[in-house]
Amino acid sequence: MLANPAQKYTAFPPVGLKDRTWPDQVISQPPVWMSTDLRDGNQSLFEPMNGEKKLRMFQTLCAIGFKEIEVAFPSASDTDFNFVRKLIEENLIPEDVTIEVLTQAREHLIRRTMASVRGAKTAIVHVYNATSKPFRDIVFNMSREEVREMAVAGVKLVREIAATMPETEVTLEYSPETFTGTELDFALEVCDAVTAAWGATPERKVILNLPTTVELTTPNVYADQIEWMHRHLARRDSVILSLHPHNDRGTAVAAAEQGLMAGADRVEGCLFGNGERTGNVDIVTLAMNMYTQGVHPGLDFSDINAVVRTAEHCTQLPVHPRHPYAGDLVFTAFSGSHQDAIKKGFAARNSRCSEASEQLWNVPYLPIDPADLGRSYDSVIRVNSQSGKGGVAYLLETDFGVVMPRRMQIEFSAVVQQVTDTQGGELSSADIWRIFSATYVNPAEAGGPDIAYRGHHLAEQDGGQTLALTVAIDGQERVLTGHGNGPIHAAVQAFASAGIAVEVHHYEERSMASPQGQDDSSGSARACAIVEVGCGGRATFGAGVDANIVTASLRALCSGVGRARRAA
Repeated sequence: MLANPAQKYTAFPPVGLKDRTWPDQVISQPPVWMSTDLRDGNQSLFEPMNGEKKLRMFQTLCAIGFKEIEVAFPSASDTDFNFVRKLIEENLIPEDVTIEVLTQAREHLIRRTMASVRGAKTAIVHVYNATSKPFRDIVFNMSREEVREMAVAGVKLVREIAATMPETEVTLEYSPETFTGTELDFALEVCDAVTAAWGATPERKVILNLPTTVELTTPNVYADQIEWMHRHLARRDSVILSLHPHNDRGTAVAAAEQGLMAGADRVEGCLFGNGERTGNVDIVTLAMNMYTQGVHPGLDFSDINAVVRTAEHCTQLPVHPRHPYAGDLVFTAFSGSHQDAIKKGFAARNSRCSEASEQLWNVPYLPIDPADLGRSYDSVIRVNSQSGKGGVAYLLETDFGVVMPRRMQIEFSAVVQQVTDTQGGELSSADIWRIFSATYVNPAEAGGPDIAYRGHHLAEQDGGQTLALTVAIDGQERVLTGHGNGPIHAAVQAFASAGIAVEVHHYEERSMASPQGQDDSSGSARACAIVEVGCGGRATFGAGVDANIVTASLRALCSGVGRARRAA
């Protein structure tokens, strides 16, 4: 690093808005939300989503409650173009959802983009071109007038083509890309020219999106820029003022919040902050911040674990365990003093009223009730007062090669906690293995769940595998049959044949060492399979250990299904 960074970098100049009003504003209602997970988020992935993942993400976004979803950059690839056509031609877009597509302000790209949305009931066509001086001078070698005319020409072309598509209600969105690096007077000039070219009216509004394409300064300066535009825009009553903050400085959420206080109506972003470089604004965090202030965001994150699983599956990016609201560990106290305060907070809450859900939330160290996100209270007060989750996971991995998923670590630490609280003293790694085995590997032998693995027969058939699975259900031995593309899929179908609906949320396998005290002179390798299953409205884990990985997997599935049914 430079001893004097001022030799290389200069502070961003303030707007000079001396009579700003946004610091005194309070966010009292949610903005219009627009998800760009399928476009900005998708283009930033190591491996962009395939059709199956894009559709799954689209359906999840609809279920969460997004009414505007940017689904593609249709002129960029046939994959994106074809996805838009699939949504339209197969009637996959809910009646109250509007899809959005992005295009640069270039004629051939606009024509391809408009072709992609033909036949949709409603569509937002998002046109952009860069307006800042570095882009004008370095990238495009264009004057102000040329940049403005590029935007206007693009908008006129969209309007012209839209007139040939009476079956589709087209809304225009325009972005002066690199807005935060553009002179405000010129950004205003371009935006006013665009709304004039479109013929914006209060009944036919234009979305003007003012992005922090690259976050250049502190959030208060962005808020000043937004308030300045909000005050000076022509046809303000015909404009939906939109924000698209990026997170280069790590302050995108603050920039979005202050931008809303400054007069914006709409926010574009991604679940969990995915996007180019450091990402787009994190809509989950932004929405839940509103929720903790008593403002319902209009988005449903009441099963945050399911949203996390979908996002991780579709993007192949993990959600950090310390991610606000959604991380596996954000409601888990490792500190003894934190745990003590939280326990006392729950005790005080429960003593005040039997209808605790109707009380104002006031539990130390917990800014939000985990139950509102579909989380249990167990993980809040159970970890690390004795050996802790980290120590338990370390011993199992080091001594036995068992690597538990994060959610399983939290679940199992509660079991160990109960044992230490009851018995006192220190647990050895062998003790922990015995508890793990009784909980997940052989729960039926410990008087646990009502399903126990007895055996199986697997055969290749019709391009897949047919499974005859012998299990004991409530003590009665039965043979269940199923067909699938692998043993686990076939076993899920086998359980379905018995009226037991099972979903596999997570599966992993690895070789493991023999438990201490057992002879391993035979040299036979052992495998440990771990599954997270959903059954009977509950999600839980099961584990199986065997020299044969298929057998270990089926044992794990039976264990998990039995435990879920017992807990339901």
